[in-house]
Amino acid sequence: MYSVFIVDDEPIVLDGIRSRIDWESNGFTFAGEAGDGEIALSMIHEIKPDILITDIKMPFMDGLQLAEEVKKSQPWIKIIILSGHDEFDYAKKAISIGIQDYVLKPFTPEEILNSLNKAASEIDREKKQYSDISRMKEELKSKEKLIKKEFLNNLVHGSADLNNIVQKCDDLKINLLSRYYKVLISRIDSLTGNQQNQQETCSLINSYSSSWDQAECFFHHTNLLVCIFKGSSQEELEDNVFKAAESISHITGKNSDCVCLTAIGLTVEHLFDLKKSYEDAKQILSSENVQSKNRIISSDDLQSDNSQILELNENDPFIDRLKYAGKNEIAAIIDESMTLVRKNSGQFKVFASYILVDLIFEVSKLIERLGGDIKQLRPEIISRNFIDEAVENEEKLSSHMQALLYFALEYRDSKVTGKYASVIFKAKKYIEENYADQNTTLTTVAQEVAMSPNHFSTIFSQECKTTFIEYLTDVRIENAKKLMRETDMKGYDIAYECGFSDPHYFSYIFKKNTGLSPREYKTSVS
Repeated sequence: MYSVFIVDDEPIVLDGIRSRIDWESNGFTFAGEAGDGEIALSMIHEIKPDILITDIKMPFMDGLQLAEEVKKSQPWIKIIILSGHDEFDYAKKAISIGIQDYVLKPFTPEEILNSLNKAASEIDREKKQYSDISRMKEELKSKEKLIKKEFLNNLVHGSADLNNIVQKCDDLKINLLSRYYKVLISRIDSLTGNQQNQQETCSLINSYSSSWDQAECFFHHTNLLVCIFKGSSQEELEDNVFKAAESISHITGKNSDCVCLTAIGLTVEHLFDLKKSYEDAKQILSSENVQSKNRIISSDDLQSDNSQILELNENDPFIDRLKYAGKNEIAAIIDESMTLVRKNSGQFKVFASYILVDLIFEVSKLIERLGGDIKQLRPEIISRNFIDEAVENEEKLSSHMQALLYFALEYRDSKVTGKYASVIFKAKKYIEENYADQNTTLTTVAQEVAMSPNHFSTIFSQECKTTFIEYLTDVRIENAKKLMRETDMKGYDIAYECGFSDPHYFSYIFKKNTGLSPREYKTSVS
């Protein structure tokens, strides 16, 4: 399946493409849409689609500007331009920046599908070409590559001739002069020890890494990618490094047998200090074993974080979920439990008791791991009376579960300090207060927590076990469900009230997330 993202400022065009193509039967998935390039860029960064379809003329950021930005950070994305007849020559110029195809308006679903199929064929061809191990080996053996690799390797190991660095860079056509530097090391492993899978993934990464701005990369060993990043400011440097780290994770994820650990060293201000950043990143790699999921670890975050909650056992799904859960998520947790109870309404007390006792046990473990004792803090919660009262009816069960979860989150918040915790809590609070604003994006929330979008995206997805886009969508959907249960508002009004710019897109996303259309859901709860 190839994922497709669409950008156009005309809702009728978006709806036409989205609704008139049978995506899955043609080998595609609809990944999302946006009404302008600026919002789209933030979403594309998270979703990382295979194919982007974009109008050429839009407000804030036009299609060509969007295409240029996307190609810088995600060069594998194939881009299809939608163009009016009078923009034909203008659209042709877009080919020079790597546009895959353009389709003239007005167009038919068949024309779009034909263009998508061409893009898919190019993705397959490129993947086969870039993952060619022999091609990578030959390239790395070339004299120019070997000389460049030796120089960069000496540089990060601190053995380069510092007096001749500038001249050597000039000879090798490398521009490393900048204000700040960081070294990134990615270790790519095969979970099954399959060398073929590992080397194909490394070859793909090697091919795409050559297009990254502000970076010089080489493979130190067969599966260790080393990158020297530069930036005129610490913010720019951080953004470039995390953008590349997420790209490496994404490319690795294309092979289900491969995982990568990316370590980011500390920031240094001089080329002769690159060894410090390299050794820092290497230390992170040596202290981490091969895991089943891709991870990105930054030295800066490790040094500044002393959060208790990061030490919680992440193998416990419930405790892991409560790590950074906001109070606005309590309703969804309760709703999931109540669904199970309602399926067994004939044995309400039995199932209600089971669920509540299990919840009390999990909350007790959370409190204990944070240094507390529920027996001393809230002894009434573990009393027989608390359970007997709760299982009298659905309303009381919901009320008791809510009180229990509020207690757990308030205790957690009183104990947790540290960079990750403060960032996630602040971000979720901002989302809770601004989800109805259509302009709430990864970028705006990252600004609120004073981080670069790429760094924030990495931390959020790793800590919350979901991407920012998925979380924001879940918040909007949960609030939409609440309005359907508690009000008589029309579907299109609910869509706008919950931050969706198009009622048709809202209906699509709602059904994709819940399995029911908005109308079907409202009927089921009324």
